[in-house]
Amino acid sequence: MTSGDASSGVPGAESTGAEPAAPSDADLLRAHLDGDAQAFAVLVRRHRDRLWAVALRTIGDREEAADAVQDALLSAHRNAAKFRGDSAVTTWLHRIVVNACLDRIRRRQAHPTVPLPDGNRDEDRPSAPEPAAPVEDHDTALVVRAALAALPIEQRAAIVLVDVQGYPVAEAAEILGVAEGTIKSRCARGRARMALALGHLRGGGDTDHPAAGNRPPPETVPSGPGAATPRPGSREGGEQR
Repeated sequence: MTSGDASSGVPGAESTGAEPAAPSDADLLRAHLDGDAQAFAVLVRRHRDRLWAVALRTIGDREEAADAVQDALLSAHRNAAKFRGDSAVTTWLHRIVVNACLDRIRRRQAHPTVPLPDGNRDEDRPSAPEPAAPVEDHDTALVVRAALAALPIEQRAAIVLVDVQGYPVAEAAEILGVAEGTIKSRCARGRARMALALGHLRGGGDTDHPAAGNRPPPETVPSGPGAATPRPGSREGGEQR
């Protein structure tokens, strides 16, 4: 093979016949904008598990989470041209999903409804086994989930991203469109609230206090099958203390 032949191959592939590298998220988004009918689906499959997990843990209801993810992905599909490239594509997708979740939470808080008992609902029980917790810990998982759901939504979104999903503070700040210091403050306040709510589970030791640095154990928070956040510029003064 001549040097000209080697240089004409797929970028990133070796002249020894190595497989070309998988397209990046940005490549897939550009291909979608260029009319590739499959590119966006590939992008969604790549990130759907984490998008679903964030939605479920933020909104706390499987049906609402599924609807929020669907709405968010439809919005991303239709508005892909508005992506400016000033953040990672995955950060952009997470931002849209979290905003969709928070919109639903705010609407639910503004117009609360009480479902009629029909004998078939069992919302107080996980619909699938906790992946990392034994069956006997389900009651604890429900208590933790309730404590998370009781947090102000801004604090809940920060806790879900940083403590539950393990995102760095900087990336969580990008997703939520706020400063890193705001994320740290929301996490600290959220952990303090959860420590009060969950004190009876922890035995009362200071070293177990989430505000002191220990985070709520991820395995006690429900996760979904492979499938919040104030919008940029949101007013901090509205955050509950």
